[in-house]
Amino acid sequence: MESSPRYTTRALLAFCSLSQASYPARAGLVGAVLVAALSACDLPFGLGLPTTRSLESGATGTLVAADSFEITGSYSEGTTRWSIDLQLSRPGSEHVTITTSNVNLEAIILGNDAYFRGQQFLSAHMGSDLVSRSFVKAAGNGWWKGSAGHVPQLSDLTDGSAFRSTFLGQAATQRVDHVSVDGIDAVDLSGPRAEVFITAQAPYRVLRVRLKHGVVVDGIRDADLRFTNYNGDFRISAPGDVIDFSNLTTLPPIYTVVSVDTSGCGSPCAVSALLKNLGGLIAAQAPSTITFTMRDTASRQVVGSCQAQVVPDVGYNATTTVGCTIDSLATQPSNAATVTATADNPGRG
Repeated sequence: MESSPRYTTRALLAFCSLSQASYPARAGLVGAVLVAALSACDLPFGLGLPTTRSLESGATGTLVAADSFEITGSYSEGTTRWSIDLQLSRPGSEHVTITTSNVNLEAIILGNDAYFRGQQFLSAHMGSDLVSRSFVKAAGNGWWKGSAGHVPQLSDLTDGSAFRSTFLGQAATQRVDHVSVDGIDAVDLSGPRAEVFITAQAPYRVLRVRLKHGVVVDGIRDADLRFTNYNGDFRISAPGDVIDFSNLTTLPPIYTVVSVDTSGCGSPCAVSALLKNLGGLIAAQAPSTITFTMRDTASRQVVGSCQAQVVPDVGYNATTTVGCTIDSLATQPSNAATVTATADNPGRG
């Protein structure tokens, strides 16, 4: 460690005072001064610091041996900036939440089974037809079952051997000691792909990975990620009341209108509709409601309406009939009127 002028002056004053003391006293004080001086700075030639090989082996080994750990931070994919909180528990369990300004997606992966929750994400990946929109609404903010292949695979960041080949060894070309990461003394090993921050003390765990601008790893770029909670108990388990879109009986009721009957429409006008349930009998947050609307055929203006609730519900693919009376018309239709019916399926809460 290079000495500043102030440090040199203090050292000279100390030794001048020592020269006037008795030999035993001088010997003891000289030893104390040397110990204090050496403890305040690194030893020359990197003595006392962990070797780069030890740091890399420790970082790789802890990722391999840890029963669990957590990765939090942010990254970019396409033009979107995401925040991520990934809890990984071996041998094959993950709980991950990714968010952006208008999307929040939560996933639980247990081996080959994956469960998702996030209505905005589901809506963006469903069709625009009426039935698809009904499915989105029926799912609400509940969990649905999907493919584990839809979850990003961050193997270069979570698998020890892949991590080493991607970021360490020949991929790390520079080293900076005594870098603070959230108050922890760390070593920064950096290269063309990323900066990897490893604890300066054994067992040399990975603390942070910051990808260099424009570098893409595991399909993500501009990532700044922190590694925490090694060997934490995340208690990852399958959620209850899961929707399986391949088995529509796991959905709450989704009624569609098959036909409208206006044969009883006089004064007042009694109308009914034949409905079919495309979902199941899972409890919804409220009964489905059918709204009947009468429009003047010539002007297309609404002249009256009424509503009816679907009670009780019927099972998957079963039909039922509901009706109500349009007894107060805003104006009399000029010649003829058309009555339509639409279903409102509240879905899960």
